[in-house]
Amino acid sequence: MAEKDFYEILGVSRNASNDEIKKSYRKLAMKYHPDRNKDDKASERKFKEVSAAYEVLKDPEKKAAYDQYGHDAFRQGGMGGAQGFGDFTSGFSDIFEEFFGGGFGGGTSGQRGPSRGSDLRYNISISLQDAFTGKKPKIKIPSYSKCDLCSGTGSADKSGPSTCSTCNGHGKVRSTQGFFSIERPCPSCGGQGSSIKNPCLKCNGIGQVKKQKTISVTIPAGVDTGTRIRISGEGEPGQRGANNGDLYIFVNVQKDKIFEREEENIFCNIPIAITTAILGGEIEVPTIEGKKARLTVPSGTQSETQFRLKGKGMSILRQSHRGDMYVEVVVEIPVNLTGKQKSILREFEKEGGTSKAHSPKSQSFFQKIKEVWEDLR
Repeated sequence: MAEKDFYEILGVSRNASNDEIKKSYRKLAMKYHPDRNKDDKASERKFKEVSAAYEVLKDPEKKAAYDQYGHDAFRQGGMGGAQGFGDFTSGFSDIFEEFFGGGFGGGTSGQRGPSRGSDLRYNISISLQDAFTGKKPKIKIPSYSKCDLCSGTGSADKSGPSTCSTCNGHGKVRSTQGFFSIERPCPSCGGQGSSIKNPCLKCNGIGQVKKQKTISVTIPAGVDTGTRIRISGEGEPGQRGANNGDLYIFVNVQKDKIFEREEENIFCNIPIAITTAILGGEIEVPTIEGKKARLTVPSGTQSETQFRLKGKGMSILRQSHRGDMYVEVVVEIPVNLTGKQKSILREFEKEGGTSKAHSPKSQSFFQKIKEVWEDLR
């Protein structure tokens, strides 16, 4: 019986690329694998066929020999005997290595060292003024520090950890079940690859002791809620002398009683007297830096009119210029008037103070209402 062509078995053309060959093999190997087809002899034979074909076509030298001589290249006296494609597990290991990061039985992972320290998170709440100027607070962090008795080595004699004899320093052990090789953390060293033979009495071999530390933090001007500041090396210390983790400061800017912030700009509402709105004048408005700015109010200013003070807004993170400040004036209606004041206002009304010339908005509004009523008749 004629032997099947390897390219035909994998369903690829003779000029297929390595990626195309690998992709086709992976699909077929998963489809016909014995663990997915219990007691199915036909699937088992097919699995061996595709594995044998891939074992040859994945190797450039074997592939070249097969392209020139066909199956004869691997017979006795050809390219060195049938062992060239008789073992299909090595081909299948390529797929498992891609999915799970390890070889298919027999491969070794790199030796693991002591773990880097964990990162820490600290939430800090600051005022809007502190966000404008920046701040350098001191904060206390519950953490672990390097054990001073063993210098962080974890061992009483400061010799440090020794290579685990169970996993030979790899931190993992393998067991084979059928076609699969399962990799697990070493039970002796907990996946560290090393162990302490003579643990330090103060830290019990960890190399760390619990301790609260105080550090100074720089909060730059212009931060906003959600800003994250990374301080390298201020996290928890690594195990047995490994590098420290980092500290992450998460900023929350509190709401202000006077100012409202929108990115780099600041908004505030300022009440003004009705006489200032009518006659015009100058008013003083507070600014975010704790000073006052003078604002000219033109005569006839209406309530909710907005004025812009350029460059009086928030600091911008890592920039030299600032945003703007927007002042919205609210005209205050006087209360508790005296009889004389009321008399003056009535005289003002008689003199046409509520005419179209003096109150264009109200006159326009009531004219529109009048037109609507006439249309409804």
